[in-house]
Amino acid sequence: MAEIMQGYPVLAHNRIPIQSWDRAPWNRWTFQHVREILPTTSVCGQPLTPWKLPQRPVDISSVPFQGQNEHKTHSLTVNQWLETSYTDGFIVLHRGDVVFERYMNDMTTQSPHLSQSMSKSITASVASILIQRGLLDVEKQITDYLPELEDTAWKGATLQHVLDMTTGVKYVEDYEALDSDIATTDIACGWKPAPAQYVGPSCIWDQILSLAHTTRPHGQLFEYRSIETDVLAHCMERVTQTRLATLVSTELWQPLGCEHPANFTVDSAGYALACGGFSASLRDFARFGLMYLQRGFGNGKQILPIAWIDELQSAEASLFNDPYTRGTPKGAYHNHFWVEDVDRSAYMARGVFGQFIYVDPDNDLVCVKLSTWPEFTSVPRLHTTLNAFHAIGQYLNC
Repeated sequence: MAEIMQGYPVLAHNRIPIQSWDRAPWNRWTFQHVREILPTTSVCGQPLTPWKLPQRPVDISSVPFQGQNEHKTHSLTVNQWLETSYTDGFIVLHRGDVVFERYMNDMTTQSPHLSQSMSKSITASVASILIQRGLLDVEKQITDYLPELEDTAWKGATLQHVLDMTTGVKYVEDYEALDSDIATTDIACGWKPAPAQYVGPSCIWDQILSLAHTTRPHGQLFEYRSIETDVLAHCMERVTQTRLATLVSTELWQPLGCEHPANFTVDSAGYALACGGFSASLRDFARFGLMYLQRGFGNGKQILPIAWIDELQSAEASLFNDPYTRGTPKGAYHNHFWVEDVDRSAYMARGVFGQFIYVDPDNDLVCVKLSTWPEFTSVPRLHTTLNAFHAIGQYLNC
C-alpha cells in the first residue's frame, strides 16, 4: 500500500494502527521503519572498512522451479516468485560472490528490515562465543546463571535445552489468539499496547518469571517457543554484565564488518528483544550468512567457533514432530537454527512473515530473503521458497 504513512501531515486513514502495526497490509511499510514506531537501541556496525562482498552478476531471474499453493504445484521462475511473494529484498551469494541482488517495495541497500525470529540465530551466535570463552556451559542448568528461576518452569532445564527449544515449559505460541503467551510477550516487550484492565507482566523478564508450569519433561521434544531465546539472552547479559545490543555490536556485527546501522526493539526495562526485535540491512544479513557458510570465518578473521558451526550437522530429527514436519518433513532444530533435512547440510535462520537466511554448504550458496507476507507462517510459501533456493543452487553449480 503505497499510501501508508504518506502525506504532510499523514492523513488519519494512512496512519499505522499501533495494535496492528506488524500485520498486513501495514507490515509492508513498518518492517523497514521500526524505529519510527517503537523504542529501539542501536547495534553499531559501520566499520572504517566494511567486509567487501565481491560482485559476480548472474541473471537467475528466469531459473524455473515448482511453486506450491494450497491445492497444487505450478511452474514459476525466480522473477515471478519474487514479484508474487511480497519480497522486500533478495540476495544470493555463490562461492563468496554476490551474484544476484534485488530490492522491492521501496527498500534500498541501506534500509534496516525487521528480521523477526532470525534474531534468535543472531543471539545464539553471540552465545557461541561466550560458550567458547567458558562464560556459558550448555550442560549447566539455567538456574546456575539465573537463580531467580528456581521457582519457575525452567528449573532443571539446561542451556542446551533452551538452545534447542526442548524445555518442557508451558508457553503457547499461537499468533492469532489474544490470550496466548505470545500475545502477552507482545505486550511485555512493548510491541503492543496493553488492553484495559491488563494485569500481566510489563517487561520480558517479568514474563519469564511468571511461567511456572511444564507440559512435559525437559529434553523430550522440540516445541517452538520464542521466549526461550529471551532466557538465553538474560543468561548472556548476566554472565557478561553487558546489554545484549552491546554484545551483538562488539562480538558480532563490528567484527563482521557490517556497513549499515542495525537495531533492536527494547521493552520498558531497556531489554533488547532477542527473540524477534532485530533489524538490519540485506547485505549485512548476507555477511552473517556467508560467515556461517565459511564455518565462522568472515572479514579476515575467525569470528565464531568452528565447532559451533559443525555442530549444526548433528541435529536430532527424533525430537522434531508435527506440526513442524509439515514444512520440513526431515528437518530438525538445533542451536537456534532450522535444519532443512538431516541428511543434507543446509540450514537456515527463519522469521515469520517470510524472513530467511539460507546456508547451503553443498552448493556453496547463501540466500537471504526479506519479505512481508500477509500471513505469519505458510507451509506452501515455505515449500515454494525452499524450492527456489534449491533451483538457484543447482543452476549456479551447473
